[in-house]
Amino acid sequence: MLATGVAGCRRCPRLVAHREAVARDKRAAFADQDYWGRGVPGFGDPDADILVVGLAPAAHGANRTGRMFTGDRSGDMLFASLHRLGLANQPTATDRNDGLTLDGVWVSSPVKCAPPDNRPTTTERDTCVSTWLADEVATIDPVVLVALGGFAWDVCCRLGGWEGRKPRFGHGAEAVLADGRHLVASYHVSQLNTFTGRLTDEMLDEVFARAMDLATG
Repeated sequence: MLATGVAGCRRCPRLVAHREAVARDKRAAFADQDYWGRGVPGFGDPDADILVVGLAPAAHGANRTGRMFTGDRSGDMLFASLHRLGLANQPTATDRNDGLTLDGVWVSSPVKCAPPDNRPTTTERDTCVSTWLADEVATIDPVVLVALGGFAWDVCCRLGGWEGRKPRFGHGAEAVLADGRHLVASYHVSQLNTFTGRLTDEMLDEVFARAMDLATG
């Protein structure tokens, strides 16, 4: 099973050491919680037409809760947007057992372990994408990929078999990949982007509304 494989993966020693160190040396606010401290699988609707691709689990977010974009400010914005558009049954995500379900959407990341300084190496990225994300895309078989940030945009272009000059990333940018899938870009839902107003709720809603239009033809 894909989720079991991701959770048990130890292919990248630096990432394994970091995710486990964070889980051991907890942030004070979460000192009484059991951290996940493993690879974080994607989750959502297995029949999804839309696949949301981020970067990697947050050290004290998904690396703590065991579910992508769960337990941090980035997830607060992401799931609120999905809820407004009818793609999620609730606007919040606090832990794996909070009752959140997604409709028509699968949420994942190219890198499955929390990297130091949120910066995986090229080798770590390529190892994780070829081992896990490629299989995830093949299994879910989405019509539309939504890339949250330039890192995800580059990965999606590679996965889709882009030939020639890669399309430039920018919020709202679109491309049709060589495999026929649509690719839509958004700035990442990081606190840096949201606190500065570079990414607003309205901007994110527009990206997902566009993805929904593309998914339905």
